[in-house]
Amino acid sequence: MLDRHRSAQDGAPRPPGFWRSRAGLAAIGFLLIAAFLLLSEHRAHALGYLPFLLLLACPLLHVFMHGRHGHGGHGGPAGPGRKGDDTDRANDSSSGA
Repeated sequence: MLDRHRSAQDGAPRPPGFWRSRAGLAAIGFLLIAAFLLLSEHRAHALGYLPFLLLLACPLLHVFMHGRHGHGGHGGPAGPGRKGDDTDRANDSSSGA
C-alpha cells in the first residue's frame, strides 16, 4: 500500500481512467448522440407532461419535507417552539429567575 502511494507522489504516470480512455470517449459520444435523439424525437409529448409533474411535485414535497419537522399529529404533545415547551421556559431571560 505504501509503495503504491509513494509511486504516485514520485510523479510516476498513472493510467487514465475509463472515461478518458478511447472506449470511454466513444461511450460518451454515443450517450450524447442518444440523448440528443431522445430529446428531439420525444420533446413534444415529454413537455406535455411537465405541468402535471409540477402539480404532482407539490404534494410529494409537502409529504416528504414535513416528515422531518416533527409534526406527530394534531392535538398531540406540544412540539418545539409551541406553548408549554420546556425549551421556551429555559431560554426565557425575562422570567427573573
